[in-house]
Amino acid sequence: MTSQKNMIYVIDDDDSVRRAFGRLFRSAGYDVETFPSPDEFLAHARQKENACIVVDVLMPGVTGFGLLETLAPEKTKLPVIVVSASDEANVRQHARELGAVSFFRKPVDDQALLDAIWWAISGIKKGI
Repeated sequence: MTSQKNMIYVIDDDDSVRRAFGRLFRSAGYDVETFPSPDEFLAHARQKENACIVVDVLMPGVTGFGLLETLAPEKTKLPVIVVSASDEANVRQHARELGAVSFFRKPVDDQALLDAIWWAISGIKKGI
């Protein structure tokens, strides 16, 4: 039996951010799928184990917070790491309340983000 490779889902409306995160995560040995919106992500079949979501907060249409609210009722919850250009306390607090395992302000420190992904996939919660 082969184990499933770790998958990172990147959801950000900025194409350059999706490309940069994709390169970073692939260089660390992860499989990566990118989406320009939460709606496109939700319409896609997704891996339920050994996976993590990295999502931006502010996007046209459904926001990253809207995605967290949509995913909340699922029995198999994927850990979500929120990234945002905003570092306001109320934004971090709302991310925490919606179940995000970690929060990063853009631009993101690559190694810190990779560590948070490893912790999230391993089931270790990192404080926000």
